[in-house]
Amino acid sequence: MRIIHCADLHLDSKMSTNLTKEQAKERRMEILRTFTRMVEYAANNQVKAIIIAGDLFDTRNVSATARNMVHDAVIQNPDIDFYYLKGNHDMDSFLSKLDEIPENLKLFGDEWQTYSYGNVTISGIEVCAKNQPVLYNSLLLDIDKYNIVTMHGQLSDYRNTEIEDNISLNDLRNKNIDYLALGHFHDFSQGTLGARGIYCYSGCLEGRGFDECGEKGFVLIDVDEDTLDYNCKFIPIANRDIFEVQVDVTGVMTTQEAAVKIENTLNDNPIPSKSLVKIILCGQIDIETELNTELLQDMFKEYFYFVKIADQSKIYVDFRDYEKDASLKGEFIRMVMKSDLTETRKSEIIRCGIQALSGEEI
Repeated sequence: MRIIHCADLHLDSKMSTNLTKEQAKERRMEILRTFTRMVEYAANNQVKAIIIAGDLFDTRNVSATARNMVHDAVIQNPDIDFYYLKGNHDMDSFLSKLDEIPENLKLFGDEWQTYSYGNVTISGIEVCAKNQPVLYNSLLLDIDKYNIVTMHGQLSDYRNTEIEDNISLNDLRNKNIDYLALGHFHDFSQGTLGARGIYCYSGCLEGRGFDECGEKGFVLIDVDEDTLDYNCKFIPIANRDIFEVQVDVTGVMTTQEAAVKIENTLNDNPIPSKSLVKIILCGQIDIETELNTELLQDMFKEYFYFVKIADQSKIYVDFRDYEKDASLKGEFIRMVMKSDLTETRKSEIIRCGIQALSGEEI
């Protein structure tokens, strides 16, 4: 039996933080299309069930397009069961718009619900303050079956009642769990759950910002229903990947020299042109260095679907060079360097001050 574990799709996410209005609209459609491509993968690879471990949608107000695409994907694939666990972003607005719940759309509530396929079971619960006191003791699983448990929340070693969606690993050990299908964190990760099972965050299907870099996709679980042997495989599916690239600009004096450094770094680390890329400038630069990030961004905007330049370089200032400098610049630098500010903050202020004193736009 094959089962897909996915989570945190965030359909209808605004996508407006970095992108233009047109790009944001395109990315929203791409995320919807990635969901349908996953369903197509399931139909073409004899997948029996798709577990959505929370945050299928991003906001309370679900567009008709997103709602219809999910509904149509479910009803057009009657041989696939869809397991929908609401996450912290999901609301009842999707379900309330349905005239009836399709037979192959299986839901979880605030009490444990278990669905069986012979020797394979899929259980799930919406973690909330109400059920935290009885959450773990009320989970009863057959030791002789392959048991998948679905939850959405923050994993920790022990119980933390101050966090409503806290999931305690210690309390889930020795519960006959073979695979704990988790949602909430957007990167793929997994680990052991006692001697018998594993826990896994599948991550999201598409990264939406530069805090969601790396490969994105879902997990394919393949279980032998007779022996209960199984294997799990991460399947990348994102239409566009998101990258952060560090470029050391130590020693450069001009924007053009920085551009050469960026070019060389990109040549050494090829990235697909349809990607979203954040180029982070780091290292130490001279106080007299002319570095125009807007111009750099314009120079490299044709390389990728979207590019952003972030200047995290530090200005190197030898205080001795300005001890006796009688100029306004010298007085300004001495004042900043003597302050109690952090080195990062000093660097930012000196950079802006030198630009202002030179008549440049800040």
